[in-house]
Amino acid sequence: MVDPVIVADPDIMNGTPCFRGTRVPFKNLIDYVEGGHSLGEFLGQFPTVTREMAVQALEEAKASLLARIA
Repeated sequence: MVDPVIVADPDIMNGTPCFRGTRVPFKNLIDYVEGGHSLGEFLGQFPTVTREMAVQALEEAKASLLARIA
């Protein structure tokens, strides 16, 4: 099993869910996509987040949502 890429640590950004090993909130990715921006644009603005991390985060969010509504 792969470790979750989104973590909430009370000592980092007051527990805001962030990409593991960064101070980049997951919400930033959602805001970019919601605003019509590409994944590439997000990655360009947040170079500490890799494409693989972003894709894994979206997969985790999808799985969580589907589990919640199923």
